[in-house]
Amino acid sequence: MTTIEPARSTHHHDGELVVFLIGMTINRPWRPDLWLPAFLAMPTMLRELAEDAESGLMGYRLTFGWRGPTVIQYWNSVDKLYAYASDGNAKHRPAWAAFNRRARKAPGAVGVWHETYPVSRAESVYVGTPAMGLAQATARVPVSQKLSRARNRLSHSDNTHEH
Repeated sequence: MTTIEPARSTHHHDGELVVFLIGMTINRPWRPDLWLPAFLAMPTMLRELAEDAESGLMGYRLTFGWRGPTVIQYWNSVDKLYAYASDGNAKHRPAWAAFNRRARKAPGAVGVWHETYPVSRAESVYVGTPAMGLAQATARVPVSQKLSRARNRLSHSDNTHEH
């Protein structure tokens, strides 16, 4: 069972933090033969990353929008993110090549996209929620009196929160 924390909490993290958004747009929903392979490739990659403690992936969350899924990923290094993307022995490269082959045969049927955000400062608060987002990917800590306001939490310049 998921533990709901009623008290206010925030995240704590020392070191580099990267938020990576990756998603797909399902442009022809009536053609699952064109978009389903891309959709099914992501869980395999996430499993591979989660099983490798040195991968750099700290955590992730899957969301769904009207155009398709988005995975919000938290990484501890831009270099590790790019290393995984270019690793010929990892699941990503063959999945990307397969996507490109299918995309050439049916242009516009499905799209993929990503955005990379190196984060110098981050603010978070969680009340009445299970561990999620940055607090799940890093460490969840109680909100101290000093950090009771969002502005104070954000004023820390190195992703660390006093607790």
